[in-house]
Amino acid sequence: MKVSHKVVLHFPPHIVEQPYINNLVKDYDLSFNILKASIMPNQEGFAVLELSGEQQKYAEGIKYITAAGVKVEPLSRSVLRNEERCTHCGACISICPSHAFDVDEQSRLVKFDNNRCVACGLCIKACPPHSMEFHF
Repeated sequence: MKVSHKVVLHFPPHIVEQPYINNLVKDYDLSFNILKASIMPNQEGFAVLELSGEQQKYAEGIKYITAAGVKVEPLSRSVLRNEERCTHCGACISICPSHAFDVDEQSRLVKFDNNRCVACGLCIKACPPHSMEFHF
């Protein structure tokens, strides 16, 4: 069975220059889409990816990079809305390319679906009360 997951990979400085993503493709037959990344030599780096492939190969690939020291977490844990700050102004709705925001018809409150979020960061820049946050 094929699976597709959006994940954040955190690379410690001492392994950031190793070809782990290349090995996921070559050795585990996974495909990837880079959604966001920050990789610099000798610095901690991160990559937000959508990884796809056969479920067994995906599990083996994640085990491989985790054993190498790469921290893996679901993307849904990385982009959060601070509910106390959110004023439900709607500035995020029109700017979001993945349609992760929607207005509840009854309450008129803005809903955020982090499963649709691709961590582009546009909502963070557009949000007047700064309620959207990255936690990479």
